[in-house]
Amino acid sequence: MVSAQPQSTTVDLLLKRVFSIDVFRALTMLTMIFVNDLGTLSGIPVWLEHAHADQDFLGFADTVFPCFLFILGMAIPFSIRQRLSKGDSRAAIIQHIIIRSFALLVMGVFTVNVPDLNANATGMSSDWFQILMVTGFFLIWNQYPNREGIQKIVFIGLQLLGVCLLIVLAVIFKGGPDTNLARMVPQWWGILGLIGWTYLTCSILYLFLYKQPPLLIVSWFFFTLLSIAGHAGWLHTVWPDGPRTWIPDNGAFNSFAFAGILATLLLIRSQQTDKTQQLPILYTGIGILFLGAGFLARNFFIISKIHATPTWIFLCCGIAFIVYAITYWLVDLNGKAQWFDVIKPAGTSTLTCYLIPYLFYSFVSLADISLPESLKTGLVGLLKSLLFAFLTIGITAVLGKMRIKLKL
Repeated sequence: MVSAQPQSTTVDLLLKRVFSIDVFRALTMLTMIFVNDLGTLSGIPVWLEHAHADQDFLGFADTVFPCFLFILGMAIPFSIRQRLSKGDSRAAIIQHIIIRSFALLVMGVFTVNVPDLNANATGMSSDWFQILMVTGFFLIWNQYPNREGIQKIVFIGLQLLGVCLLIVLAVIFKGGPDTNLARMVPQWWGILGLIGWTYLTCSILYLFLYKQPPLLIVSWFFFTLLSIAGHAGWLHTVWPDGPRTWIPDNGAFNSFAFAGILATLLLIRSQQTDKTQQLPILYTGIGILFLGAGFLARNFFIISKIHATPTWIFLCCGIAFIVYAITYWLVDLNGKAQWFDVIKPAGTSTLTCYLIPYLFYSFVSLADISLPESLKTGLVGLLKSLLFAFLTIGITAVLGKMRIKLKL
């Protein structure tokens, strides 16, 4: 007969904040802003950039998004079990998941269409469209303080204003060349949209399977095998840009997130058995196994982020486990969280941090400001991009103090 104590202990552990998750998320966001800015540079090492679709190569930039999905997966058990501990029903949690996912999908569709905007047909430059788009995001999804009376009405009014703004932008949008104009379409959903689909799938699965860890492991195998099956041609669903299934990128993104969920399960178990000191070694060992699987899979599939190949999945899962092992050892076991205070806003206000560059680039373009070529080349350019990433995080911190912070 199983006592109730282990269940209570598990809930208590899940309610305890694991600072290394926030730090890893912050590091990932810092890196994401950095690699996104590399497109403004020239004369930088090829290994830092994204590899081409059919190039059998893993660029540093190709590892960032998988690490973000990994840490997204790690956070899912914490957020769902916290809601359960507060007494939220399963239906209420599903509603929250769907609303949150829908918001990410909306933002993803908008952001992925901006590069195709036809300024003449739309009647607005892409810079102004982008500024108004992000303004709409903040108006709708800002974390407004709890107020009553007139202030609450004002906040609701701001949200409605944001909704109307996005509707107008969607209606007037026209993309593509003058001879073949198109309305706003999902395309590949954009980074935020892909996060939304991944969060929706993995969160709901976890909600129904969290009491049965073996089935969570099976879920990771399922999505990984789905990716293998798609790229091996077993599913016979080849699209112009590569094999696909009904799940974005053959389940690769869900595989990363479930790898993160499994990492959290190991974390909880190590805390229950008082073996947290061994956890970095375990994570590192798992990471090495993933790397080995990746090199083995390379005999059958190229490394490609664009095509989301199984080789890319294995290698990036290995990197994520090893990097998190180091982060956990440094932050949670050795109490060095304060070392990362300067980038903390990127881990706690991640969506705000991600969207700030959209505004920054647009305002700089409208002001016709450009840096000398010497500041956009080689090592100096890399330092510029790194400083830009830190500047973005600093702006996020300032906005947070002004109570401007996106929260879904």
